[in-house]
Amino acid sequence: MSWAPALDRLLEPSTLYSATEWLIRLIVLVIVPMRRTPAAARSWLLLLFFQPIPGLLLFWLIGRPRFPRWRAERFARLQPFFADLAARLAAAPAPAANAEVAALALRLGALPAVAGNGLTLIDDYDAAVARLVADIAAARHSVHILVYIFADDATGRRVIAALADAVARGLAVRVLFDPVGSHPWRRGTLAALRAAGVEAREALPVSLFRARTRRDMRNHRKLFVIDGTIGYVGSQNIVSKDFRPGIVNRDIAVRVTGPVVAEMAAVFQADWFCETEALLEPQPPIPPPAGEATLQLLPSGADYPLEGFETLLVWQIHAARRRAIIVTPYLVPDDDLIGALRTARARGVEIDLIVSAVVDQWLVHLAQCSYYDEILSAGVRIHRYRDRLLHAKSVAIDDALGIVGSSNVDLRSFQLNEEVSLLLHDRASIGALVAVQQSYIAGSDPLDPAAWRRRPRLRILAENLARLLGPLL
Repeated sequence: MSWAPALDRLLEPSTLYSATEWLIRLIVLVIVPMRRTPAAARSWLLLLFFQPIPGLLLFWLIGRPRFPRWRAERFARLQPFFADLAARLAAAPAPAANAEVAALALRLGALPAVAGNGLTLIDDYDAAVARLVADIAAARHSVHILVYIFADDATGRRVIAALADAVARGLAVRVLFDPVGSHPWRRGTLAALRAAGVEAREALPVSLFRARTRRDMRNHRKLFVIDGTIGYVGSQNIVSKDFRPGIVNRDIAVRVTGPVVAEMAAVFQADWFCETEALLEPQPPIPPPAGEATLQLLPSGADYPLEGFETLLVWQIHAARRRAIIVTPYLVPDDDLIGALRTARARGVEIDLIVSAVVDQWLVHLAQCSYYDEILSAGVRIHRYRDRLLHAKSVAIDDALGIVGSSNVDLRSFQLNEEVSLLLHDRASIGALVAVQQSYIAGSDPLDPAAWRRRPRLRILAENLARLLGPLL
């Protein structure tokens, strides 16, 4: 029959493959732009148009920027828990100097600003580990640890030994760590913790074939709570500072006491509940006043309706009057942040961006460098910290707001990772943070715009190619 040869050609493997590729291209034009930033949509469409089938597999693994329905429903059940805590904390209102900032952060993260806290910035990696171990050794009731990297190296074993002693004293000891961040040590860490009697769980465990969690959305928080009265937050993981060969980390940790620790305990309990459905304390006790600092915890991530850290950061750069300092090891900004930096500079605001000259993730670094020219052109000063990987993440806006936490200034931290930030509302705390940031600047080399623009063309090409993947990193 006359149609038989045509049918045979249609059924040839090469024809079917080509037809499948075009079907994928047509479908993703409708699906990909939904609930994504323009930059992320462009990157996915570019990948899917050039490599439809491999791109579709990658999109299935990491393309959806949201948790499965069961997780959203479980987190929704925690809203009365957070509302009750916020109401009890609001009974002792914080000073109103930063009322608008505190109000927005409350709407974004459901936790209020609270006065009467003690705060210690620890800008020494080994000292932070030693202080944590000492606090665990002195604990009387409970130790809760939520961390992105928990290694079973020398530093991790030191912490595990302290936790084992706490278990032997009859304390409730619980640990959540991210299995992707802790991947090289995951099995050893889990075995050591459980052998010590610690209740250890993986946060957002990964499964390729079950809708247990999103595969690319990680719990990047670093949050330690001892007895519900001492809390740690910042950028420091539980791993040796030189765990990468040839690279030594410099981090920052904040040790706090006072009412804000109840907010830290609540965030840990919420993450524990999302993994176990066990609510440890329906009403976490509020510690008594312990200092003069006014603090506020801002959790962010896909559990929340808005990108909390980015929303606050962009707004405050727009509101800055004199100076803004931003410290981040990984910088992949979006259009909103770039626009805020340009506008602030046009208003005469001095802006210092401190990044690390030492590189541990080359693809991210190349994408990051692709933004330097336009940032420098806006008049922003870029400082590259020498000698160590500056892994600290912090922001200071005038004398009105300080931020220390786990969030990088990149699209992954803005939109995909579970993060937590401590907001500093009082001048003394902000001043202490600025002093640390000034030490970073003193140990950095300023990036000269003219010299930067003379870098090799091949390097520029690599940066621009990496930038195309920036929204996916």
